[in-house]
Amino acid sequence: MAHIDLPEGLPGILGPMAFRPETAGPLNELAEVLLRGDSTLSRGERELIASYVSRLNDCHFCHTSHGAFAARQLEGGWEVVDDVVAAPTTTDAVSPKMRALLGIAALVQRGGACVSEEAVRSAREEGASDVEIHDTVLIAAAFCMFNRYVDGLATWAPADRADYEDSAAMVTEHGYTAAAPGPA
Repeated sequence: MAHIDLPEGLPGILGPMAFRPETAGPLNELAEVLLRGDSTLSRGERELIASYVSRLNDCHFCHTSHGAFAARQLEGGWEVVDDVVAAPTTTDAVSPKMRALLGIAALVQRGGACVSEEAVRSAREEGASDVEIHDTVLIAAAFCMFNRYVDGLATWAPADRADYEDSAAMVTEHGYTAAAPGPA
């Protein structure tokens, strides 16, 4: 049961966003820019970073929803998402550059000061640009916030991956700003 009186039937971040729509707008705009805006990283790769960080934070709703968004946009689907969660720095499911960026994301999840020159150098050696490193750090940091927002209010989340497919279709087609719930 949620810690505050959230609208019924809205899982994860949707309940708090409906509760305070004035904060939902800016949060969805941030997600839109980070995960769907212009980038040399694909939308699927950026969703994969979000899902991975959410898994590290044990946020089931964010891991599964963004995993569904990534799976829908990556060749290999959920198999890629599962491989990254199981072995982010050694999986062959993603490029060496993505493995290095996932390593940076994991360091951000532990704490911003954990990101080392060595990790950044490794990402650069694999072809990561400064913009890609920047965006990886910001996605990881933002998802630490989103995860704590969802879990800090004790929201509920469907257990089954299939329950995330409709929202994955909607977000991948129309974006985050179209997904914003209305006022409670």
